[in-house]
Amino acid sequence: MKICIFGAGAIGGYMGAKLAEAGADVSLVARGPHLAAMQARGLTLIEEGETRTYPVNASDDPAALGHQDYVIVTLKAHSVPPVVDRMQPLIGPDTTIVSGVNGVPWWYFHKIGGPLEGTRLASVDPGDAQWNGFGPDRVLGCVVYPAAEVIEPGVVKHIEGNRFSLGEPDGSKSERATRLSEALSKAGLKAPVRPKIRDEIWVKLWGNLSFNPISALTHATLDVLCTDPGTRDVARNMMLEAQQIAEKLGVKFPIDVDRRIQGGADVGAHRTSMLQDLDAGRPMEIDALVGSVRELGRV
Repeated sequence: MKICIFGAGAIGGYMGAKLAEAGADVSLVARGPHLAAMQARGLTLIEEGETRTYPVNASDDPAALGHQDYVIVTLKAHSVPPVVDRMQPLIGPDTTIVSGVNGVPWWYFHKIGGPLEGTRLASVDPGDAQWNGFGPDRVLGCVVYPAAEVIEPGVVKHIEGNRFSLGEPDGSKSERATRLSEALSKAGLKAPVRPKIRDEIWVKLWGNLSFNPISALTHATLDVLCTDPGTRDVARNMMLEAQQIAEKLGVKFPIDVDRRIQGGADVGAHRTSMLQDLDAGRPMEIDALVGSVRELGRV
């Protein structure tokens, strides 16, 4: 089984290191100093106080890697549409695209049934680049829970969490989902196959759509913004408004808002991915985390 992680930053690097440790046939697509460091010295993972370095097949040229069984996309949401054409050499007749991207996924209305079946989302897939370039039948949903940071080129620090929930758009327990779940489990990761992946997408998005922009505005870490009365109230109101949209689409939340906020507080003094991007001068996932929910509210 050939697995390519496209976008081997913090989360992709963490997953890649775990797969490499387990002996999987995994390749990583990255760029810049992070890529150069991995090519020169390997990928270093700091986890639970231990530091290990793994030799990895890292490249910035998808054509050099060839067709894959799975392409796991761990880029920022806004970075995916511009690179769909570059990814084509990785995609063979039976390749599965695993969408491990934050926010509302571009394939959300694929195989959902009902009057919204096939609806496209311009906020996350402008010009239908992914819908047309990948094809929705290739997609396998993935909700990414770990927190990690690239603390220097070639070095990823794992903060907490090891679950990557998988799910087919139609809710079936397919062979391709089961095979990937087994490979990730062998690497020491939790990879349950969920029958209602959209519900799980929303549980994570609940936090992302509130915690991330608030952290970018205040520079607060999760422990602070989830417990300070002012920021907590803003987050709670944002989440309740989003819940109304999700429930209109048939989503059932397995937990309530206050438990979700407590889950954020329990992560501790972690900078959200949006705050990390802001501090580094990188584009932020505003459309995927906020604009997409607004678009859903108008569907």
